[in-house]
Amino acid sequence: MTPESFDFIAGLVKGRSGLLLTPDKRYMLESRLTPLLKREALADLDALAQRLRDPRSVALAEAVTEALTTNESSFFRDGKPFDHLKRALPRLVAARAPGQPIRVWSAACSTGQEAYSVAMIAAEMGRELEGRRVEILGTDIAQEVLARARDGVFTQFEVQRGLPVRQLVKFFSQEQGRWRVSPDLRAMTRFERCNLLGDLRPMGRFDVIFCRNVLIYFDPPTKSRVLAALAAQLVPDGVLYLGGAETVLGLTEKLVPVPGERGAYELPRAVAATG
Repeated sequence: MTPESFDFIAGLVKGRSGLLLTPDKRYMLESRLTPLLKREALADLDALAQRLRDPRSVALAEAVTEALTTNESSFFRDGKPFDHLKRALPRLVAARAPGQPIRVWSAACSTGQEAYSVAMIAAEMGRELEGRRVEILGTDIAQEVLARARDGVFTQFEVQRGLPVRQLVKFFSQEQGRWRVSPDLRAMTRFERCNLLGDLRPMGRFDVIFCRNVLIYFDPPTKSRVLAALAAQLVPDGVLYLGGAETVLGLTEKLVPVPGERGAYELPRAVAATG
């Protein structure tokens, strides 16, 4: 692949998804795009770049972008955000009008483990939440992983990654060696396609936003842009969870760390007071 072809594909993917591909990631293009080359009967990545230059190749550009995004997830990943969520939910419920649902957004949800983890927490906290309805939206840019999330069926390997046996038995049923999420959890969740670089305003505002291990793939200007957009979708007393290696510091003043909590962020007090 010529440097020109690499730069063109990397620029296209960055423009569509924010994903930053540096020259040392050439191996990733070669490994992840080989199946697509075969499917499209293209000789190599240079031929792919040439095809992508055609303005009519929108579907192909989308397929390339999806192939290069990282889809990694597990149940109750990293633990601490979910521990904090258990403490935050009763506070959020107490501050809401009767009947007003609690809205949770799992951004870049991949195959849905994060969204279903939140659903399990809400289901087990029913009494503490005073019967309040919790609505969980999972979004991703990749249609393939969204289809899997909607299906709600996981392999033995996937459920062994972070899911306690007690909750596996309680919330899943076994089907031909795989595990299906219970109808109750499915009723709390829905999954839709969403690009974090797009207009997020039609989604409405959320009490809780998970956007973990996503910013690490962006350059600083894109990180700032996405954080500002997420802050605009957060209710005044809501909470945003980022990955352990991510921060808002030096990127935006629209969010500040929750005191004493790693990976949890909120709107500044002055902004929240006028929210």
